[in-house]
Amino acid sequence: MTWAAGTLAHAEDSTAPAVAPLFEQPGVLTPRGQIIVEPSAQFGYSSSNRVVLVGYTIIPALLIGLVDVREVKRNTVTGALTLRYGLGRRAEVELKLPYVYRSDSTVSRELFTGTGVDKVFETSGKGVGDAELAARYQLNQGGNDSPYYVAGLRFKSRTGRDPFSVVTDCTRRCVGSDATGTGLPLDLPTGSGFYAIQPSLTWLYASDPAILFGGVSYLYNFKRHNVNRRVLAGETEPLGTVAPGGVFGFNFGLGLALNDKALISFGYDHSSIARTRQNGLPVPGSVRTQLGTLLMGLSYRLSAKRSINVAIGAGLTRDTPDVQLSVRMPISF
Repeated sequence: MTWAAGTLAHAEDSTAPAVAPLFEQPGVLTPRGQIIVEPSAQFGYSSSNRVVLVGYTIIPALLIGLVDVREVKRNTVTGALTLRYGLGRRAEVELKLPYVYRSDSTVSRELFTGTGVDKVFETSGKGVGDAELAARYQLNQGGNDSPYYVAGLRFKSRTGRDPFSVVTDCTRRCVGSDATGTGLPLDLPTGSGFYAIQPSLTWLYASDPAILFGGVSYLYNFKRHNVNRRVLAGETEPLGTVAPGGVFGFNFGLGLALNDKALISFGYDHSSIARTRQNGLPVPGSVRTQLGTLLMGLSYRLSAKRSINVAIGAGLTRDTPDVQLSVRMPISF
């Protein structure tokens, strides 16, 4: 077995190239009968500013009404244990069990309300995340003049805390003329609240001295019926049928070997998230969201059965986390 986590399964008389892994859908295949245990940790930080104007203008420089200024800072730490098992020379299965800790801080100031004091709303949440089960199959043998293609299928469960089960800071309801409160959750969920399935196709091509790689995927979220949101005083607000938008993703990158132990990779990952629908209609304020991340990764072989992989990502769009840092240590048995 080649030590790098990016190594693909290959014919016994050929050696597949290796890259430092960057993405969630690696082109990694575990040799037949082997088990890989991969503990990992990921940290993400994002901040955003929002200015809401409710009123009318007499002249362009003068607003009569309410100015609501909010600054949101979000920290997310995810620890996970991933198990992979090689079913054959070209197939493997994977189980991922995550644990999530999240914290949000919202700083807001309402002008023209008689106060200039900032209000801070802090909330957090921790617990088991959404468990995932995946399978991958190498479609071809590949070679020096031929790329490797790996098809994958991932299923995401709802084992994490449901976002509709946490209490939202609203009285009776969060929408409509009689809504009161911040509309922010008092505790943060640790899961998406929806089952999802994601087919993917990854490829890897050797072009001496570099390795080119990339992939495409589509995440389909299953809609939920009779959804209710919890609000203050133990009441619930009916939402009906909620259908999150699908996520189309693609990525590509370039890998280089620094020596016989160290590999470095550079890549770009992009996701396009469609609008969420409620009862067949787009949710007000929901728009297609573009997430773009520039990534750099390093893989270092510690021993014949252990390596450490570090990847750092910088968000290129406003909705993408500002920084992401992940550390993984695959161990083969």
